[in-house]
Amino acid sequence: MSLTAHIPSHRKPRRNASVWALRSGVAGGVLSTLAVAATSGSVSNAAEPAGQTVEMPTITESLADGVAQSTAATQQAALDHEVQYQQDTVARTAEKAAEKAKATAERRAEAEQKAEAAREAAEAEKARERASRSSERTVLNTAAEAPSAATGSTASLVSFLKAQVGKAYVSGATGPSAYDCSGLTGAAFRTMGVELPRVSQEQSTAGTEVPVDSVQVGDLLYWGSAGSAYHVAVYIGDGKYIGAQNSSTGVVERTMDWDRPTGAVRVL
Repeated sequence: MSLTAHIPSHRKPRRNASVWALRSGVAGGVLSTLAVAATSGSVSNAAEPAGQTVEMPTITESLADGVAQSTAATQQAALDHEVQYQQDTVARTAEKAAEKAKATAERRAEAEQKAEAAREAAEAEKARERASRSSERTVLNTAAEAPSAATGSTASLVSFLKAQVGKAYVSGATGPSAYDCSGLTGAAFRTMGVELPRVSQEQSTAGTEVPVDSVQVGDLLYWGSAGSAYHVAVYIGDGKYIGAQNSSTGVVERTMDWDRPTGAVRVL
């Protein structure tokens, strides 16, 4: 027996120690294998998303196509809506224009009807005036044909007119101290029993129209147009006339050249 045999640290290893070591090694290997497997599994599991990532473009492209189609449909719907809106706007504008044109046409037609009615009324009034003047001319012509309407009558007419020269002109006056133009002529012919219309417009058509160059004593002269004369006087012979001229001059005797009349009517 060795001298150190009794020391425990120098004793020969027991068999169960080797078994333990073997077991420990086996266990370590198993653990290592399990660790590797776990690691592989982890790597596999970690790599799996990478495999899924590879498939993502296919999914994304499909979604993009769907989004694109939806966008295109939305844009088309918006375009259709815009076209329809424009068509409706054009239709409304055309409808309003048609209504406005119709209203304008109706107003024009109404105005034309009123104008036509006014023209007819004016023509009727002119016809009545012509008939009245014709009747007056008949009366005047009958008076002129009487034996009293001789040279002596025109002489008395001229005498009356000359007696009024210098008297005042007053609008609307018919004598004996003042006259307007038609008031003087009316008063002059009244002395002969001939009643003339009151105003110059009517007096200018109260007899038979004669040329100014062919007037005779007692003819009625007028300025303006027949039926709308603005001044009248009486021709007294020798190229002269007497009339109530205006408020500045009163009743005056003038030559035909001083203010040539437009026309003349023969009353006597």
